[in-house]
Amino acid sequence: MLIPMHLTDRVLSSLDVALRTLSGAVHASRPTPRENAEAGPAVELDGSERRLAGALMRVNHVGEVCAQALYQAQAVTARTPALREQMSAAAREEIDHLAWTQQRLDELGDRPSLLNPLWYAGAFGIGLLAGRLGDATSLGFVVETERQVEAHLAGHLERLPLHDGRSRAIVAQMQHDESRHAQAAQQAGALPLPLPVKWAMRAAAKVMTVTAHRV
Repeated sequence: MLIPMHLTDRVLSSLDVALRTLSGAVHASRPTPRENAEAGPAVELDGSERRLAGALMRVNHVGEVCAQALYQAQAVTARTPALREQMSAAAREEIDHLAWTQQRLDELGDRPSLLNPLWYAGAFGIGLLAGRLGDATSLGFVVETERQVEAHLAGHLERLPLHDGRSRAIVAQMQHDESRHAQAAQQAGALPLPLPVKWAMRAAAKVMTVTAHRV
């Protein structure tokens, strides 16, 4: 059976995004968020603070690797051009987050998760499944994912050293963007997910965050 050319193009585009995501060849379209000038001059982190910030930013970087996979998969399976463009636009904004967290890891002398290919593959599979269940369910998955990420980022803002303005500014902007993505998906007609699905998503996210904190 012949595969429609437009679907082939979308699949090839998704493969290109996967390669760039996993190789680190991504560039932000927006400037890296900076700490508020009122916070005063930057303070050098000590060893334990640097390790904590590095671990938290590695977890956030993994989250953005997964976000790319999810949005790309959902764009491939979207049934309407409007939803496909919404997913693609969100993915482009998430590339900023990916580049920012990658840059911050470099500044902290830390590294991305060694399991990023596994995280990407798993998230892409979940995104395909969500998309196959229909556009409303796919949008509901976006809403729940972004709300969980928003809460997760709020927890990181509580744990990051108060004087780590660079990391905190990045996380705060990411949190703001995720909230907008959830609102946009809700307004586009998202279907609420059943509680067992939400619980399963939280459990999977917990496994990912605990593992990525160290590996």
